[in-house]
Amino acid sequence: MSKLAINGGQKTCTNPWPDWPIWDEKERNALLEVLQSGKWWYGEKVRQFEQAFADFQGAKFGITACNGTVALETALTSLGIGAGDEVIIPPYTFVATATSVLRVNAIPIFADILPDTLCIDPADVERNITDKTRAIIPVHLAGNVADMDALNEIAEKHNLKIIEDACHSWGSQWKGKGTGAIGDCGAFSFQASKNITSSEGGIILTDDEDLAEYARSYTNCGRRKDQPWYEHYILASNLRMTEFQAAILLAQLTRLESQTIRRQQNASILDEILSEIPSIRTIKTDPRITRRSYHFYPFRVDFDELGISRERFIQALEAEGVPASPGYTMPLYKNPLFQQPDLWLKKRCSWLCPHYGKDIDYTKVSCPVCEQVCSDTVWLPHRLLLAESEDVRKAADAIKKVCENADELK
Repeated sequence: MSKLAINGGQKTCTNPWPDWPIWDEKERNALLEVLQSGKWWYGEKVRQFEQAFADFQGAKFGITACNGTVALETALTSLGIGAGDEVIIPPYTFVATATSVLRVNAIPIFADILPDTLCIDPADVERNITDKTRAIIPVHLAGNVADMDALNEIAEKHNLKIIEDACHSWGSQWKGKGTGAIGDCGAFSFQASKNITSSEGGIILTDDEDLAEYARSYTNCGRRKDQPWYEHYILASNLRMTEFQAAILLAQLTRLESQTIRRQQNASILDEILSEIPSIRTIKTDPRITRRSYHFYPFRVDFDELGISRERFIQALEAEGVPASPGYTMPLYKNPLFQQPDLWLKKRCSWLCPHYGKDIDYTKVSCPVCEQVCSDTVWLPHRLLLAESEDVRKAADAIKKVCENADELK
């Protein structure tokens, strides 16, 4: 008789997993308050949230934006990154990490990731520095903070800026300091899947007042603080957040710390059980990370040892009642955007601008660790980590069950 549910065996996880987003009367009342006030636009609620989120992360300044992508673009622009500049990024991330660099007419340069953290490898960052390098964008993947001590040391040595892509790391801390202002600045996303969400939205955090003022101007049509409304000082855009979004986020923020702690506790359960499975490789949390947010729970699988494909593994997990996905299935540089530059990239200023004066061919880029990770990693969603601990144990048991009975899947 089959043991796996996909073949008719008993299903391991039968309780429903928490829904996402989570909301209650706090959000309802906050939205009604804004609605009934008639003040819907970029006002007091936005200012309250900016300060509250900055305080939560231990930063001095917060500047909201309409989404995380433009928050990254704003951060780059505010630091003066532009044509002719190279920005070092990891290839295991969402495309916005790269396209934000391209949107300011700079050149993304890919440095490999570490196999045990999935974050950018500082040694490979240093290997990729040239006379054109101006900045590094470490990605705190799944809330796992990149080695900011090493990266800040490299940045200081080479006079580089650091923009943290903190779009997975609301609540994460490095040596007690919240992400987002460990480097020069950081960008966060509040898109629908995120651990704190208003469907869309973003914020830039920094401890640098001048940078904050420039970012504020850039997101608000080039205006300056305490200057006339119809005076515009820089080439900018309208990237503002609404009062409705800020109201939802203020309500969401009241739960973020407790949810972060719960996710972290449940991730420890998964670590404990999965680390005992020979074909599973869990992801390391550096001891300098004093709190980790877990936007998802990644783990690596030796599919050659199991003799099955990742697709088949995930199908079996889902039959056991465990939601899972393959996550990023290719490094960013393998995307058509980079592999077929004639479609778009070669028309961009970053390629044509004489300030750069170099050729780049992304078809020749190779980050072997990332390429392996893209083929062997499985993600569990962050909502699973909000379940009761016993249900999380059952999820771990289901993973163990699939590994031990992989022969049934061949």
